[in-house]
Amino acid sequence: MNLTISSYLYDTTQALFDGSVDVKGADALTMTTARTLPEIFERFVRDDQVDVSEFGLTFLLRAREAGEDYVALPIFPNRVFRHSCVFVSTAGGITHPEQLVDRTIGEFGIYGQDSGVWAKGILMDEYGFRPERNRWVIGGLDHAAPPFGFTTHPHPQDVEITTAEAGQTLGTLLAEGRIDALFTANVPQTFLDGNPGVRRLFSDYQPVERDWYSRTKIFPMMHVIAVRRSLLEQNPGLDRALYDAFLASKEAAADRYRNARLLYQIPTMLPWANALYENATDLLGQDWWPYGLRDNRHALDTYLRYHHEQGLSQRRWTVEELFAPELLDT
Repeated sequence: MNLTISSYLYDTTQALFDGSVDVKGADALTMTTARTLPEIFERFVRDDQVDVSEFGLTFLLRAREAGEDYVALPIFPNRVFRHSCVFVSTAGGITHPEQLVDRTIGEFGIYGQDSGVWAKGILMDEYGFRPERNRWVIGGLDHAAPPFGFTTHPHPQDVEITTAEAGQTLGTLLAEGRIDALFTANVPQTFLDGNPGVRRLFSDYQPVERDWYSRTKIFPMMHVIAVRRSLLEQNPGLDRALYDAFLASKEAAADRYRNARLLYQIPTMLPWANALYENATDLLGQDWWPYGLRDNRHALDTYLRYHHEQGLSQRRWTVEELFAPELLDT
């Protein structure tokens, strides 16, 4: 069996890309990536030469509701705490989440991107945020772009959604005060450039995110690894072989951090990286990036609840419906 896998090059997938970890039973393994994550998702949807792919949770759910038979594997290569992904225009006077009412808010690519689902859900649970009480603008973050064309665009009828005009970017609209806030997976370039018109809603976000984790025990995952059901049916045991390979690759990355403690994490250029490692593992534990369903079910159930509450799925999906049955014991 020749296998093509598409994923971003993370530290968790590096061992698959460099060949130090392989997939049992695969005669040849080709790892591919792309400049951006949406390009990886689109290639999986449009190119049947990609057998296995990193795939955003919302894209998986939208595809399943559209009749595509993708199966998720409990592999989570991309996780980010999402309080930090809400940016506001300094011109709008927003200093607290409760002020996100009757505002114009931008979102990159689609209404309800993975990062946006988490951020909206957290704000709804913690601060009473209601997406339908705002106006939403969909567009490109730093480069003008239409909404993603490779996925569906469900949303509740009472949510007002428009598309950014041709040539407009959400980052610039925010800096100019033409939108009040921005929910985004990536940091806008205007913020990185120090534009005084842009700030984070939670400027000191790490204590807020650490407190939220201490109460919820959720480290938000954005993506899974997905495969077509027909390929699994043709190759019994492939789901387990893929899971084992991605797990081994992730553990190789984790071991690099664990072993580098002796050398104060000198393989990285970040000063005080040892302190960051120690602070993170003190809170999240030694397996701070778990794969499998046992340690991730609560986070996944929360995401599926958020997705349904925000009107992005017709019903509330379950973990058992989405993930490979042979891996429900992981």
